[in-house]
Amino acid sequence: MADAVAELLEAVAEYLAQLRDTVPGRQGFMARVAANVVATVRRELELGPAQAAAHAARLSSLGVSDDAELAAAIRDGSLDDRSDEVVDAVRASVRDKLAVANPGYWERA
Repeated sequence: MADAVAELLEAVAEYLAQLRDTVPGRQGFMARVAANVVATVRRELELGPAQAAAHAARLSSLGVSDDAELAAAIRDGSLDDRSDEVVDAVRASVRDKLAVANPGYWERA
């Protein structure tokens, strides 16, 4: 992630942390929501490119080019003989998405 973008996001996150701790009620809640959005954006910028490349490699190893083609292959049964590989690929993709959206969820699940 570019240093300038990281610094801007950090500044916004710090401001929102101060705000949510000092403002009661709905505005404090909205500051908490905004802080979560900023954290998600940071994780997406940091992790997204590597995750996209890994996802493309997983799809390629299954012989499909995108999620729609994977879904169609699952529906039509053409990957039934590779179900372990499909499950591993889907599980890895879900973990990647959770690492961005809610990194602590996988450990709690």
